[in-house]
Amino acid sequence: MAQHEVHHLGEHEYSYWPLPVGLSVLLLPISFIALMVWQKPMLALVFGGVSLVLLLLGTVGWINEFFSKGHEEGLGLPAMMFFIVSEVVIFGTMFVGFYMARVSQAEVWSQWVPKGMNLTIPLILTFILWASSATIAFAEKFFEMGRNTLSALFVLLTIVLGTAFMVIHIMEWLHLWHAGFTLSSNMYGTSFYMLTGIHTSHIVVGILTMIVALYILLAGKANQHKGHTYIKAITLYWHFVDIMWLLVASSAYLIGSLA
Repeated sequence: MAQHEVHHLGEHEYSYWPLPVGLSVLLLPISFIALMVWQKPMLALVFGGVSLVLLLLGTVGWINEFFSKGHEEGLGLPAMMFFIVSEVVIFGTMFVGFYMARVSQAEVWSQWVPKGMNLTIPLILTFILWASSATIAFAEKFFEMGRNTLSALFVLLTIVLGTAFMVIHIMEWLHLWHAGFTLSSNMYGTSFYMLTGIHTSHIVVGILTMIVALYILLAGKANQHKGHTYIKAITLYWHFVDIMWLLVASSAYLIGSLA
């Protein structure tokens, strides 16, 4: 028993993969410093590229190590819930800033609304995310039934929908930007890109986590004893992102564009 406990502790205390992840986090701000402070774009590109490679290498290695050797402690789902609470605080702060600006600048706000803003776009984006909530829910359901191939298919559909959301949104940004509605054009522009930008960054994170889910499902590394918490956690996260979009869209588009 004692030997088993020592082996168990040793197995989880030693891992080399956090080192490249930590180095990537260190190099990322240095790359921005090199670009904005030192005025050395080539050095910034090198630091940024090395940071990205180390992040990918460390993340993939860490994930593979866990699903090959580790076991779940059952804390993944509570951890995701705490993470979502922290995200609510971040979004809440941005909403407060948006509505304070909307109220304080109400007299001139209508002059800032771009003529090229199309309210049909957020409606289309909303339907895309609603559909993706359904596909990720089906993916979780099939995984619980032990049908990993079908689960992977619906994870892939969710990735496609999330990517479609992101592409359409970026195209809309470019359209508005070329029409003169930029980040620095006025307080509405700043608030608009701040809210929609931070939400889209969460879409990117969600897609990356689902790519990992796709890998562990197709590689046979996920089952009821390993990967169950991960699948549930990313499903919960994606539902949060979808719900938050309703608040972002109604604020940035509907309330923001009202005269």
